[in-house]
Amino acid sequence: MINPDQKHFFDHNGYLLLKHLFGLDEVENYTNHYMRLRLQGSYPGDTSGVDIGGNDPLKKFPRMIHMHRWDQISLDWMIDHRIATALTTLMDREPFAVQTMLYFKPPKARGQALHQDQFYLRAQPGTCIAAWMALDSCDEENGCLQVVPGSHDWPLLCTIKADTNQSFSPVSVPIPDGTPILSLVMEPGDVLFFNGQVVHGSLPNRTEDRFRRALIGHYIGGEAEMVSKFYHPILRMNGTEVKLAESQRGGECGVWTDEKGTQKIEVVSIEGLADRTE
Repeated sequence: MINPDQKHFFDHNGYLLLKHLFGLDEVENYTNHYMRLRLQGSYPGDTSGVDIGGNDPLKKFPRMIHMHRWDQISLDWMIDHRIATALTTLMDREPFAVQTMLYFKPPKARGQALHQDQFYLRAQPGTCIAAWMALDSCDEENGCLQVVPGSHDWPLLCTIKADTNQSFSPVSVPIPDGTPILSLVMEPGDVLFFNGQVVHGSLPNRTEDRFRRALIGHYIGGEAEMVSKFYHPILRMNGTEVKLAESQRGGECGVWTDEKGTQKIEVVSIEGLADRTE
């Protein structure tokens, strides 16, 4: 499914877009399924709840999370053989599955500021990887995903506050001025795979009548010995459970420094960061 040129592209850039990995009939079934579930009420992991009468579009259609723990359709997608085959090729070994998410992103919804998934998952050793499947056509108008090519080679960056007028998440990471940020135009059934260090985010949905729904799976390398508590239980790609330790926050993160006019990343301890930045 993934040829040597595509594998080279992923290794060099940190992401790979596979077009039409799932068929339009499958995508329609997934879309109808999750819209039906969302409109039926609340589920485990809903942090904001459904507020049909509110002004925030994201409260009318809050994300769903860890659906695979209670929904068979989500579990089947998470460990689907097409995703398993692609991930195994990209990671050079079979991964473990740890999370599903569904973002509805209705019209006028905020996006998500630039961030790195590994900041949350804390897979050790190695990193995580995402499979991000478009359920709608995605472009800059309705808030497509954006990536910073090559940032998979960066360490975890020290976080900063995000602009919550544009981002539903209050956390972001800084990048130097002029750093290329690529908007990924996708069609329903396309799946984007990207390394957990890749800096990525999404634009607000500026349209009046278009959703930008996405079904997402998060995975960790098969060499991992631990991952954050939030992502347990951990599954093999055959659906059976595997036991790993729980990783903790803390450690090190990267800050941008200017070295003779060139921006470089200096890794510092999180504990000492406050003293450094005062």
